[in-house]
Amino acid sequence: MTVLIDSWAWIEYFKGTQYGRKIIPYLDSEEEIIISSINIAEVYHFLLKNNIKQITAHIEFMTSTAFTVQLTTEIACNAAKNKFEKKLGMADAIVLSTAQYHNAKIITGDNDFKKLEKVIFIED
Repeated sequence: MTVLIDSWAWIEYFKGTQYGRKIIPYLDSEEEIIISSINIAEVYHFLLKNNIKQITAHIEFMTSTAFTVQLTTEIACNAAKNKFEKKLGMADAIVLSTAQYHNAKIITGDNDFKKLEKVIFIED
């Protein structure tokens, strides 16, 4: 199985929360892990905004743990369709499109994904 670890899950992981700890089994497994380049931008922004000291180490951990999928024309056009049909923000639509392109399940606790197919939703 391929999983896409969403920005929400990475942020919770770096914050050390109970929700973030729930992605550890995926990080330690043999699952193929992917991320969208938009996930890197969202996590980097969070780290900057919250004055987290080890930004480079966190981003390097993400990119060494997961394969980064770049935004292609096909993924971008499908993201626009997802944004329109599912009423998502563009970043979430890109993440969803990336997961769909790679037949991956999205690991997240972001409520925007809660009712979508192929989502492993992190909650209590």
